[in-house]
Amino acid sequence: MGEMMNEGQNLGNDIDLSQFYQIFFEEAGENLDSMEQMLLALDLDKADDEELNAIFRCAHSIKGGAATFGFADVAELTHQMESLLDKLRRHELTPTAPMVDVLLESSDALRGLLGAHQGRGVEPPATGDLVARISLLANGEDAAEAMAPAPVVVTAPVAAPAPARKAAAKAERDLEIHIGPLENPASADGIAELFRDIPGLGTIEPLPCDLATRRAWRARTTASDSDLMDLFTFHVGKDDIRIVEPSAVPNVTIGEDGEPMGTGHPNPTTEGRDYGFFEGAPGVPARATAAPAEAPAASRAAPKADPRAPAGAGLESSTLRVSVSKVDQLINLVGELVITQAMLAQKSRELDDKHNQPLLAGLADLDRNTRDLQEAVMSIRMIPMSVVFNRFPRMLRDLASKLGKKVELVTQGESTELDKGLVEKITDPLTHLIRNSCDHGIEMPEERRAKGKTEHGTITLSATHEGGSILIEVRDDGKGLSREKLLKKAREKGIDAPDSLTDSEVWNLIFAPGFSTAEEVTDVSGRGVGMDVVKKNIAALNGTVEIDSAEGFGMRVSVRLPLTLAIMDGMSVRVSDEVYILPLSNVIESFQIKPNDINTMAQGAQVVKVRDEYMPVVELERVFQVPRFEFNGGSPIMVVVEAEGSRVALMVDELLGQQQVVIKNLESNYRKVPNVSGATILGDGKVALILDTSGLVRRSRH
Repeated sequence: MGEMMNEGQNLGNDIDLSQFYQIFFEEAGENLDSMEQMLLALDLDKADDEELNAIFRCAHSIKGGAATFGFADVAELTHQMESLLDKLRRHELTPTAPMVDVLLESSDALRGLLGAHQGRGVEPPATGDLVARISLLANGEDAAEAMAPAPVVVTAPVAAPAPARKAAAKAERDLEIHIGPLENPASADGIAELFRDIPGLGTIEPLPCDLATRRAWRARTTASDSDLMDLFTFHVGKDDIRIVEPSAVPNVTIGEDGEPMGTGHPNPTTEGRDYGFFEGAPGVPARATAAPAEAPAASRAAPKADPRAPAGAGLESSTLRVSVSKVDQLINLVGELVITQAMLAQKSRELDDKHNQPLLAGLADLDRNTRDLQEAVMSIRMIPMSVVFNRFPRMLRDLASKLGKKVELVTQGESTELDKGLVEKITDPLTHLIRNSCDHGIEMPEERRAKGKTEHGTITLSATHEGGSILIEVRDDGKGLSREKLLKKAREKGIDAPDSLTDSEVWNLIFAPGFSTAEEVTDVSGRGVGMDVVKKNIAALNGTVEIDSAEGFGMRVSVRLPLTLAIMDGMSVRVSDEVYILPLSNVIESFQIKPNDINTMAQGAQVVKVRDEYMPVVELERVFQVPRFEFNGGSPIMVVVEAEGSRVALMVDELLGQQQVVIKNLESNYRKVPNVSGATILGDGKVALILDTSGLVRRSRH
């Protein structure tokens, strides 16, 4: 961001800083996420220096950006956080739980302040209490007193000096700013622009210096040295900046070679201070490791590398921020390209191979390149599940503390990728499942001890790829579901629940609207409250949800989702004159059959034997009521598909081949159709239905 600001601010004095707001908000959000994760993982007994430094850098970056753009409330809060974190990393204070709590509260407050500045219509939170509590902790005050909800006895001493501090801060002062030597001194020119672009910062005018390597200004400002340094470090390195009082700087004349020639300052007050560029001048102490006189010339001949350059350059060159709408537009265009390519491929089958070999070879290349392009574009929208998982440790920590429970969250498969659109929509259902596990799954510590369990309950959140789907599981080692309690509650609600129901059917009772086994309503959750909404939201994503439980040992909720809702590999099959698409990831095998290979069971159910295993047969002709004509013949082919852990054999007339298909939402353009998950456009322009294999498997069970 610093490089972008520097480049933009050199364009003119009337630059509009608001064009960089969105970048700042995004980077501030990322820094808050990182800081929150590190605070949650911080070991108070053995705090690592690098962890404390990393947390400090996050607060420092937010503070610098907020000061640059004039967000005073954000800068003030982060300044106080920075003061506390600075003492922690210098080992002047020892980290404690109240310190972590107040820093996490400050993180929440910063999100609210940033949201208000973004114009989201939210009311900015009051931060006076937080600032006072952080100040107390930073001054080594009693932790319990600092965590109290702002009693008068605590806030009075803090509030009293505030007017004095404001008065002192408003006093204008003159100072000189010296930058350099730099390999690219033009990078420092943005510093002068800050004084013109930030209202109230002050005035600035240039001073004579060697423009080939340095920059110098005289400024009048009310800002402190530390605040100015925070602003300036967006443009140049901290080691290259010197802020001094005019009386403390010798009057140095710079020669043609860029070196100081002498001094005419009558009373240099430089004892004990190091001004860097004025080494060797009268009254100015030289560095202990001062190089010979010819060293500066040698350094100009071979400029030293900036140790900050590789990291900064690597970060800027390896990432690019693009709006989601542009990515969606690109995916739509690639989808249309896939349809066009399929049309060309279908027409090419009618051409003579001998006379059209160059054209067919080009179409084969187009097919390959289209597939590579589609995979590359789809990967842009794929983001790791860690984006979702990282939201839950903080939520679970606060919830467990409120309930008086000890809960540990274990995550697995954070690198598993899922389409961004699905990630955003699955977050709320997962949040509800985790809250339910903590509230009514995990027992209180004394209850767990009585059962011979550890005091700490464990909630495990995992994600794995299975074929063309992603399986997300929420598991806990709590008390699990009670079959008797569920049946009793169902009968009280008027739900038909005979004792003959299987365990899985009993567990599914909690998906009934308004169904809950909670003995008392809490402001957290009740197992079953809203579970019907969870299932509905997952079903809207073409996903499924299943529950497994063992009373006294815990429960598991499994959510299965497609990896993407845009493009997929499919197998096209013909039934009479109709063409259907099967998701290729669900297809296991296909084989030809004879009429006597199919056996009819009770109530007309049909099964086919496949290698000593009997599978249910689903006749697509009957499911979709496809008209059959005599010349069309029968259905001699079985296609075995697998979904939700079960397999069925689909009866079709012909396998037409494999192809990439662009998924079109049928529900939004028409209506919900049973056993159909979407539609696509074939190469000849006709519409084909994409079959819902999970729905067909469930149909076969009943």
